[in-house]
Amino acid sequence: MPNKPVLEIENFCKHFDMHHLGQRLGAFQNISFKLHAGQFLLLRGHNGAGKSTLLRTIYRSYRPTGGHAWLNMEDGRIDMARAADVDILQLRRKEIGFVTQFLLARPRVPAEEIVAEPLRLAGFSSAESLDEARKLLAEFGVKPELWAAYPSTFSGGEQQKVNLARALIMPQRLLMLDEPTASLDAGARSALVRRLADLKTKGVAMIGVFHHPDDVAELIDGEIDLSQKEMANVA
Repeated sequence: MPNKPVLEIENFCKHFDMHHLGQRLGAFQNISFKLHAGQFLLLRGHNGAGKSTLLRTIYRSYRPTGGHAWLNMEDGRIDMARAADVDILQLRRKEIGFVTQFLLARPRVPAEEIVAEPLRLAGFSSAESLDEARKLLAEFGVKPELWAAYPSTFSGGEQQKVNLARALIMPQRLLMLDEPTASLDAGARSALVRRLADLKTKGVAMIGVFHHPDDVAELIDGEIDLSQKEMANVA
């Protein structure tokens, strides 16, 4: 069904129980929205409003306290709030992507191999995967002499470029972006915006938090402001 949203969030809630303090820390509550193919939603809100937590809860790094996160696929739909862990892992390989400002670099794995891996896992040849990885690394401004180096030795900004290249090399149907421009220089931010614009035209649904929201102003179709929607701390 072409008009069906890619993602439907219904009455989504999240809190954390701080057992050592005997308190409950609220992140957000009763969040509802729909995200369609090719649509870009920006999350706004002050620090602590729950923007990153909302993204991570949709991605299922955290389990929600309540509500639903329906992902509509060609062969049906699944509630990511209640799906089994094995199903979430499959969705992350094929349907949903997550971009963060932090790279967990594996020791002794070259940058180009890290970026190429999603394509290889999808069945592309090693040569084709490496070729696409190098193109994307160059687009983000990573110098050729670093492509075969280990990202664990890179600066934070260079690691983030590798992280972005890996996350964006194979378009997913749903892409979440958590402060992807926080440590990027102007050139890399421009490259990211061009890449996101291209993904948008290909129908990728995107929702994100941006350190420099003006960079993506022309891509934004709607905004969700969490400033007035967070749940108060309760004992």
